[in-house]
Amino acid sequence: MASVSEPARRTPDSASRPRKALTIGAVCKILQSEFDDVSISKIRYLEDQKLLSPRRTSGGYRLYSQSDVERLRTILRLQRDEFLPLRVIRQELASGNDMILGDGDRKPASGAVRRAILVDTSRTYLSLEEIVEETGAREELVAELENFGIVQPEKREGRTVYDETDREIIRAANELSRVGVGARNLRVFRSSADREAQLLEALLGPSLRSRNPERRKEALQSLESLAATVSHLKHLLLVRDLRRLAGDY
Repeated sequence: MASVSEPARRTPDSASRPRKALTIGAVCKILQSEFDDVSISKIRYLEDQKLLSPRRTSGGYRLYSQSDVERLRTILRLQRDEFLPLRVIRQELASGNDMILGDGDRKPASGAVRRAILVDTSRTYLSLEEIVEETGAREELVAELENFGIVQPEKREGRTVYDETDREIIRAANELSRVGVGARNLRVFRSSADREAQLLEALLGPSLRSRNPERRKEALQSLESLAATVSHLKHLLLVRDLRRLAGDY
């Protein structure tokens, strides 16, 4: 009698059987293949920010499902690839827009193109120690970025604090520093951003300064929409030039 193959021995429901829950250490190890700077403390921080809620054992240990892992992967990709602050990511997850699937594809967004910024919302502030922990950047690099005006921390209650945008700028600068791009070289990006901000101010400044709440609200929405368009245009121009560069070799 012919032997039964291994696939045939599987029970009919084996394919749909739930996978084993993972510890926070196992989740961290899985994600480190894609995200070099992920750490257990960072995963805990994202949980503190109400971005994910793993199941807890009676002893208080975290257990992560595959859905939790994919949600965490989405959060980390939105941080790394789109430089979104956690507040925006939280809203995106809540609305179900632009979720990243396990195979890297995206669900089509149900509404308009994501707005690049939220300019009229409260911000989360972080200490230097928290910035270093979350980004993996050296304190020396953070100081250089401050010296060249790339990040602009504030003084609050006698201490220096950074907002979420500062954190993502530092994260990006740290990635570039690994290939030899120093803080001094990033001044070109700062100059470009200043010129773009001046252009948008010329277009919308009077409305933004309006005392009419409705007019100001409309101006803020226009500002965010135009900022997203400008960001997309810059990306397209860069892609065009990089294609030409690649074609030269």
